[in-house]
Amino acid sequence: MGFPSPAMDYIERPLSPEVICNIGAESRVLETDAGFAVIEPASKKVPGDIFLILSDGHTQFARLMGMALITDDGEAIEGEALEGVEVLGKVTFFINRAGDDRCPVI
Repeated sequence: MGFPSPAMDYIERPLSPEVICNIGAESRVLETDAGFAVIEPASKKVPGDIFLILSDGHTQFARLMGMALITDDGEAIEGEALEGVEVLGKVTFFINRAGDDRCPVI
């Protein structure tokens, strides 16, 4: 009875982290202190990219600057020290928790 509504052509699917961050089969989501990080396999390494690394048995985030990795605490890993570092993936997105906002808006 009747015909399908032309408005059905304009319906978008709901937004979700999978859609916004383009999370696929190779993506991993890692919980951090501030929220979550979306990790992809690292194919290209471009200066300025942030990577999840394994160094001395600890995982941490590090930014590639030139030929060195700069960690969150400002330590530079370069030269022979890079031989002991394993790159686990490239961070494509950081998702912050909204419920932990310590600066509420009035």
